[in-house]
Amino acid sequence: MRARSAEGVIDHFVAVVLSHIGREYPNKLDHVMNSAAEVKGPRELHPIFYGSFDWHSCVHGYWLLVRALRLYPALGQATEVKQILQSSFTPENVAKETQYLAQPLRGTFERPYGWAWLLKLAAELHAPAADGVDQSTAQSLTQWGQTLAPLSRAFAQRFVAFLPKATYPIRVGTHNNTAFAIALSLDYARSVQDQPLTEALTSKARQWYLADANYPAWEPDGSDFQSPGLVEVECMRRVLPSGEFLPWFDRFLPNLAEQQPKTLFTPAFVSDRTDGQITHLDGLNLSRAWCWRAIASALPESDPRRTLARKAYQTHLDAALPHVSGDYMGEHWLATFAMLALTEPA
Repeated sequence: MRARSAEGVIDHFVAVVLSHIGREYPNKLDHVMNSAAEVKGPRELHPIFYGSFDWHSCVHGYWLLVRALRLYPALGQATEVKQILQSSFTPENVAKETQYLAQPLRGTFERPYGWAWLLKLAAELHAPAADGVDQSTAQSLTQWGQTLAPLSRAFAQRFVAFLPKATYPIRVGTHNNTAFAIALSLDYARSVQDQPLTEALTSKARQWYLADANYPAWEPDGSDFQSPGLVEVECMRRVLPSGEFLPWFDRFLPNLAEQQPKTLFTPAFVSDRTDGQITHLDGLNLSRAWCWRAIASALPESDPRRTLARKAYQTHLDAALPHVSGDYMGEHWLATFAMLALTEPA
């Protein structure tokens, strides 16, 4: 696998996010209005997460900024990023975002994708700063995590209430995918030692996915930005101890050593990057790269599938990384998935 790291592109990723994190329009709201008084614009409804075309993209744009600030001491835009985080993550703004959730008929707001990304953002704020990050920045990250805590807890509580009544998993390659939501949310549950949430997530993953075998790989669909199969693998890699994960993985993708299913090794073709649904396929290539990287990390050095996973990682990354910026339909979110692919697992 060719050497590839985030250092060479991190400033570009951050610049892309800074260009849209405060861009209010165009905007695609997920907003149930209970009366005419709730006919409001994005910034009034969501004082933190009003930019980046939609609420969840704004959330994971902030995640990218926090991750860049936490991991890269030489970040060129560190001062600007800190100013934005300081002005956004205030008790007043967090209270308003939290109050929004409490209104009638908003129980399914951003479920589960936005829930998971908000918790992923909170987990990033709880993670230790990298060596070389100054003490002031590290303290600020902790402070912002504490400020965001009421909103984080609100989404954690929603998961704990929702999962016991969620009879079936959702296996699509778009926002409703439940394996992706569990994978990201576990980072938060473990970072803050939230045992009820950890138990709810891991027990549901076992219930939904533990018996799965011989994944048929009927993918991609035309608007996928996740691989239903590979993201399930990533979910179970996080849920199961290694001794249990590897036998499960062997059953789930039994012909991987023969590079089957072939579609999982073949980057998706993107015909029109100005089409918001078709350009999802760039995200599919990036999220597959993220999953292949994780698979490689989980396999023993002597396992020939490890080399195949590394090659598939690079192939998918090369297919999508040049297209992180260019048209706003992809630009408002693709850098996040590129950051996942380049930096997770560490």
